[in-house]
Amino acid sequence: MIYDNEHLLPGQLGHFCVVLSFVAALLATAAYFLATRHRDTAAFEGWRNLGRFSFLLHGFATLSVIGALFFILVNKYYEYQYAWANVSDDLPFEYTFSAFWKEQQGSFLLWSFWHIVLGMVLMLRAGKWEAPVLAVVALAEVFISSMILGLYFGDFRLGAGAFDLLRQTMDAPIFAQQDYLTQIKGNGLNPLLQNYWMTIHPPTLFLGFASTIVPFGYAIAGLWTREHKEWLKPALPWALFSGAILGLGILMGGAWAYEALSFG
Repeated sequence: MIYDNEHLLPGQLGHFCVVLSFVAALLATAAYFLATRHRDTAAFEGWRNLGRFSFLLHGFATLSVIGALFFILVNKYYEYQYAWANVSDDLPFEYTFSAFWKEQQGSFLLWSFWHIVLGMVLMLRAGKWEAPVLAVVALAEVFISSMILGLYFGDFRLGAGAFDLLRQTMDAPIFAQQDYLTQIKGNGLNPLLQNYWMTIHPPTLFLGFASTIVPFGYAIAGLWTREHKEWLKPALPWALFSGAILGLGILMGGAWAYEALSFG
């Protein structure tokens, strides 16, 4: 059956970019791993450049996924389960951000976004540590990307899809009608999440989560390259940054709890 007024292109493009993001993260991991293995040879620069290209491609694909999902939410395309479950016609625009990262898929995309930003900073500032540290960051991105792949292998599904159509996720008589979209409305967002703190608290907290991979990456790089003390100096500022941002995120979460949950 061909349904009326379904907008399938954003979901198709978004899902393609999810797969591209996963593949590019795999390639970046392999390239940076080989760059580290060949760090004292002529092959190093070629592998490092491939790692940079792959990581940037992964970043572009992930940003495209974020854009496609946000486009679906802003335009209230209720044919998608993510939009139907999290937004409604009367939801103010600013709370669309809260709806975006309310579910697992949006949270993983937010985490991935900060990894990409931090990865680009490392490309510019990490120097000789770039290859081993970004190999760790890229490997983390492989796992995060896999969480939203939504690909079936027989009866097994890898990851939760962000672009599942509502009619694919539930069996209801309404989907026997060609114009079912005229008869459904979005569930909307939990009133407790319709708060300005929920538009700024999660991005701050996830920046803190994501940034902890940098000192971890330096620690792994130190073990990997047998520079057991040298990694401490470049890692320490990142560890302090992570602690500060996580502390700020906890304070924001506390402010939201007192305001929205009436803890006071």
